Amino acid sequence: MPPMRNALQVLQDVFGYAAFRPPQQEIIDTVVSGGDALVLMPTGGGKSLCYQIPALVRRGCAIVVSPLIALMQDQVDALRQLGVRASFLNSTLSVPAQRAVENALRGGELDLLYVAPERLFQVQTNALLHQAEIALFAIDEAHCVSQWGHDFRADYLQLERLHREFPDIPRIALTATADQRTRAEIVSRLDLGEARHFIAGFDRPNIRYRIGLKQNAQAQLLRFLRDEHPRDAGIVYCLSRRKTEDVARWLCDHGYNALAYHAGMDAAARAANQSRFLREDGVIVVATIAFGMGIDKPDVRFVAHLDLPKTIESYYQETGRAGRDGLPADAWLVYGLQDVIKLRQMLQDSQGNEEHKRAEQQRLNAMLGLCEITSCRRHALLHYFGEDSPARCGNCDACLEPVDTWDGTEAARMALSAALRTGQRFGVNYLIGVLRGDAEGERIARLGHDKLPTFGIGAHLDANAWRSVFRQLVARGYLRVDMEDYGAVKLEEKSRALLRGEEHIDLRREEKQKAATRRKSSPAATGVAGEDQALWEALRECRRALAAEQGVPPYVIFHDATLREMCAARPLDLDAFGQISGVGARKRDKYAEAFMRVIRDHS
Repeated sequence: MPPMRNALQVLQDVFGYAAFRPPQQEIIDTVVSGGDALVLMPTGGGKSLCYQIPALVRRGCAIVVSPLIALMQDQVDALRQLGVRASFLNSTLSVPAQRAVENALRGGELDLLYVAPERLFQVQTNALLHQAEIALFAIDEAHCVSQWGHDFRADYLQLERLHREFPDIPRIALTATADQRTRAEIVSRLDLGEARHFIAGFDRPNIRYRIGLKQNAQAQLLRFLRDEHPRDAGIVYCLSRRKTEDVARWLCDHGYNALAYHAGMDAAARAANQSRFLREDGVIVVATIAFGMGIDKPDVRFVAHLDLPKTIESYYQETGRAGRDGLPADAWLVYGLQDVIKLRQMLQDSQGNEEHKRAEQQRLNAMLGLCEITSCRRHALLHYFGEDSPARCGNCDACLEPVDTWDGTEAARMALSAALRTGQRFGVNYLIGVLRGDAEGERIARLGHDKLPTFGIGAHLDANAWRSVFRQLVARGYLRVDMEDYGAVKLEEKSRALLRGEEHIDLRREEKQKAATRRKSSPAATGVAGEDQALWEALRECRRALAAEQGVPPYVIFHDATLREMCAARPLDLDAFGQISGVGARKRDKYAEAFMRVIRDHS
């Protein structure tokens, strides 16, 4: 048996990084020494190294449990580029290929093996694991075990068997997103009561959070792309499958390389679109939440939401797919009252019990609160996950351009009174007609609502201003929209104090987004100086050609951050090239000459 290697030496020689980020070293030491660990670390924070390095340090093969069958090939390709003996077992393999992987595991010829959870406890696979020397079990995307979570997978419920069947093998469970309740369920369902908990900071300071009112969502998206991301890769999330296809077609009509992705598509077409997104530059995927988990593409420059996410957990995980390389990225969202109504109706119609519905309602309310706040978005987002942070981050719309507020107490009381006096049987547009004194409204006169004290008392505000008042009252829990009663606006218990004049409320003053919050696409956004742009493009072309030749995504060769450092350092010998962050020994020997040739040509 080969002797155990030093973890830092593996980091430097294999992965090409000089030092660990906190708390990677402590996590790795825990697992290497045989302990269990629960790891919460933001997307792009280096979670995978926390099991990949112990896999190379400990004897035997690490079994990585992952729900991401469509991405296993790319994950394995990336490790093989580093000289790591990696493979996978899933339904895409032919029988001979499957046998070859099984024999390699039995023969001690693998460092990491990726396995889907539904396959793990099949009789044949289970017997295979008992015949092999196992270094550790890594349970990736561990939040999938939680029925309270946003991405539940029933197959994950079997994973508690690992501790019973392999009591001496260390286990590490990893996720980017889990509130306190989800964490507790992960510990319970995976039998991780003795595990050490490592909760790294949730902050992604390179992401700019921006949330606006939906007016014409597609036109707003087009303006955002043209102003700031004309040639960038990104993800656009929509609530429905049909909308993803409509928006993708519409973006193509406007000159963008856009692809749809949703669970209802033909599996081959869906896989082809995902592959193009990973392997080509400048592709935009328009998707439902079925897309994105486990995506390792580091140069996603924006994530846009055309519909409101259901929870802050979902929003955080989806926006976290932007800027994994640490470069500036945008999380851009537009929402409106109809989003709130639709999500609340979906929740009401769901099959969950009352406890589940109440919990999901609280999560939706928290998401609405994030949208409606007038203070720092990042501070509120991090506070939700129990992390303290400065009151102002300087990189969200609320900090860059503080929101104007106005004393909306009287307007709110008028809105509540109009709903109450009309019997809580009418929708927002009808109530606005009453408040504004719509004398032409035949229905208002026929029902006698033109005789109410609230008729015409709100004529000083236009219809859009009243829609904003109603939307904010719904979002803050003073009103609800009852879809079973044809969209009737009804008062919540919370509204009593406001109606009685016992409570004061400030409302957002709706204004169109100003140019100050926009970030123009520029050389500075890529971290490459203007005089290095030609070299930057040449290095990217070299990477693209090498990736195409090997049939792997370009970032598997080198990340953008590594190319940026090449631009700055311009290494011209093997030793200097090997000092670039992200260049391990295997990649130095394999690629140095090709990239140094490009650098020489531009020196």
